[in-house]
Amino acid sequence: MAKFLLKSTYTVDGIKGLLMDGGSKRAEAATKAIEGLGGRVESLCFGLGAHDTYVVCELPDHKTAAALAIAIRAAGGVDTRVTPVLTPEEVDEATRKQLKYQPPGA
Repeated sequence: MAKFLLKSTYTVDGIKGLLMDGGSKRAEAATKAIEGLGGRVESLCFGLGAHDTYVVCELPDHKTAAALAIAIRAAGGVDTRVTPVLTPEEVDEATRKQLKYQPPGA
């Protein structure tokens, strides 16, 4: 499975829903959505900065991640952005791949 970071910001309506539901209920809803797509939540935290929530999760593939983001954003309460992330081991594998590359102007 691939790992992703979901950064979300609540809309005004989303904040109103958060006030009614509370953080635990919203976390349950996010977890249920991710698990419903065959994924797994690694961590889910609320923030006090540029974004309101940060979720690190595993999903089967990039198409599934896109489907999740589209469904969440279409619902209107949260603006969610999905970023694929790599584990340290995956970066190790990437650094061992051999390739030839010519930079511009070289």
